[in-house]
Amino acid sequence: MPKEKPLPPQYYQDYLSLEKILDSQDLISDKFKQHAHDEMLFIIIHQIYELWFKQILYELDDLLTIFGEKEINESHVGTAVTRLDRIIEIQKILIDQIRVLETMTPMDFLDFRDFLIPASGFQSVQFRLIENKLGLLPGQRFSYGNSHYRSYLNKSDDKAVKDSEDEKSLFYLLQKWLERTPFLSWGKTSFWDEYALAVKTMLNSDRHLIETNNNLSDEEKQKHLSEYSKTEISFGVVLDEKQHNDMMTKGEWRLSHKATQAALLILLYRDQPILHNPYQLLTKLADVDELFTTWRYRHALMVSRMIGTKIGTGGSTGTAYLSQTAEKHRIFSDISALTTFLIPRSSLPDLPAEVRNDLGFYFHIKNGK
Repeated sequence: MPKEKPLPPQYYQDYLSLEKILDSQDLISDKFKQHAHDEMLFIIIHQIYELWFKQILYELDDLLTIFGEKEINESHVGTAVTRLDRIIEIQKILIDQIRVLETMTPMDFLDFRDFLIPASGFQSVQFRLIENKLGLLPGQRFSYGNSHYRSYLNKSDDKAVKDSEDEKSLFYLLQKWLERTPFLSWGKTSFWDEYALAVKTMLNSDRHLIETNNNLSDEEKQKHLSEYSKTEISFGVVLDEKQHNDMMTKGEWRLSHKATQAALLILLYRDQPILHNPYQLLTKLADVDELFTTWRYRHALMVSRMIGTKIGTGGSTGTAYLSQTAEKHRIFSDISALTTFLIPRSSLPDLPAEVRNDLGFYFHIKNGK
């Protein structure tokens, strides 16, 4: 056998391109001969954010590849969960980094803030790509300075972000995957019919408990029953396809009715072996949504401490803008909202034997083979 050619030796600094990275902190305050000590921290924190954004995009692109396939087997779903786990851990670091930035006082920030205008974190192309690849729609975005969110980007960045709007997002691919979920048809009956019956029984039982509770006054009973009526109506949203579609038309729900059914089945029967990874997937997506919301809120609080009610360097309303995007820019809120429609295990419809066997990796031998 021919002798393998030895690999060339690597030097730590060269492999990591450290000279390039460590020489990329140019303090603009020095250019104006008004050195601001904390500008170095400000630059490094934001450069680190961008490096983590790059890693998140790297993981997201792999997720898009996985769910872009026509057929997705169980091992691929497990890989997707691993990718989301990594994104989640990175998000936790993003949130923790704010504490480091908060060691800079408002007066320290004012030493160089005016030099930054009109640069703004809003111009982070990578974060806009993350939002679009996850599935944030242009119509969902909170208006930034009464202008389109891409209008603050340069020409090449605008094209990259615009292209990402036209690509299939993770939300879109997830919805298509959920809509292909088997096991929703149970022969003569269906999961949805069985679930609706179980919900009706549970709600009637709960209502009866309120009506017959002698520890409540008539006024308290009416108050509880009024609140409970809202719960009954909320179940109607997923039990009635027309009502569900009306919510979609109003922008109050985004996941299709069929995908909602599938996601709910996964949450309700998560103890079944074959649904373990799909359950983890949905949970992780809700976590990603929640952590980006947390990061936006923490960012807003930090900005409030730094600049109060001043206008942001990019011309936004500063703290107010950041606070409003926190809730409005959620992508997988439908998955989180499905917990409203969970019912106790004791009330779950019994799975037909054939479906239970499929969900439990059941194998049988035919003809003794």
